[in-house]
Amino acid sequence: MNISNALPSALSRPIRQDEIETYRKDGAAVLRGVLDQGWIDLMRSAIDRILVNPGDASIEYTPEGEKGRYYGDFFVWMRDPNFRAFMMDSPMPELAAQVMGSQTLQFFYDQLLVKEPGTKEPTPWHQDLPYWPVRGDDILSIWVPFDPAAEESGIVVYIAGSHKWGKMYAPATFGKNTGFADIYAKMGLEPLPDIEAERDKHEILTWELEPGDVIIHHPLTLHYASGNQSPTGRRRGLALRYLGDDAVFDARPGTFIDNPKVKALLPAFSFKDGDKLTSDAFPRVWPR
Repeated sequence: MNISNALPSALSRPIRQDEIETYRKDGAAVLRGVLDQGWIDLMRSAIDRILVNPGDASIEYTPEGEKGRYYGDFFVWMRDPNFRAFMMDSPMPELAAQVMGSQTLQFFYDQLLVKEPGTKEPTPWHQDLPYWPVRGDDILSIWVPFDPAAEESGIVVYIAGSHKWGKMYAPATFGKNTGFADIYAKMGLEPLPDIEAERDKHEILTWELEPGDVIIHHPLTLHYASGNQSPTGRRRGLALRYLGDDAVFDARPGTFIDNPKVKALLPAFSFKDGDKLTSDAFPRVWPR
C-alpha cells in the first residue's frame, strides 16, 4: 500500500450496536477485523522508521544498559505523513464517530508505545483523562496493535466499569526522570490504589489480538500493560485519541500541556477554558 492509492478508507464493516453497548457498560471493548492488511503494512514500516529517528518529545522508558526497549512518542502525525494519513484517512475516524455517536470529530493526538522483546518495564495502572487538558464524555482512545498481542507481550488490560467510579486519580509517571512527575503533582488528585495488590477484587478485561483488531476505551477507564515478556514477539502499538461533540479544553493545572516538550510541539496553543479544540494542531477529521 502507498498513501496515494489508499485514501480515504471506509470501515470494512459497521460497528455493531452490541459492541457499542459493551464499550458503554465496561469502558473498554475489542473490535475485531476493522483494519485491513494494507494499513497494517504501511504503519509497521512507518513505526520502524520512527524508532531509528526519534522525535523531540520521545521518551526512552527503559534505562540505559537494561534489556529490551520501551519507546514512547507523541504527536507523531505532525512529522510523518504515514502517521498523518492513518489518523485522518484510515477507518479510525469513522469508527470513533460511530462509537461515540458524534457528528464531528477533532483529532487530539497520537501516542506511539513500543515494547521490544524482553522489555521489563510495565505501563502503570492509570486513567487517561487526568493527563489531558480536556473534559467531556465524547472522548475515545483507540489502541491499535501492529503485532499479535497477548498479556505475555504487554497487551493493555482494563478494569471493567471503572469509568463509572466517579473519580479521577492522580496520574502515574511512565518512567523515571521524564519531567512529568512534578507537573502532575500540581493537580492534587487522590492517589490511585494499589491495583496490582488487589487484582482479585476487580473484573479484569483482557483479550488476545491480531493485527486488524483494535481496543476502544473511555478516558476514565483504568488500564495497565505489563512488560513484553516474549523472547521474540514485538509489541508495536499506537493509541489514537479523538474528541467528539462535547469535548472541550480544560484549563486545570498539571496536565501534559505544561510539559516543555509538549509545549514546543504546540507553540500556538491559546485556548481558554471551555473552548473547542479546533486548530491546525487538532484537525477536524470527521466528516471527511
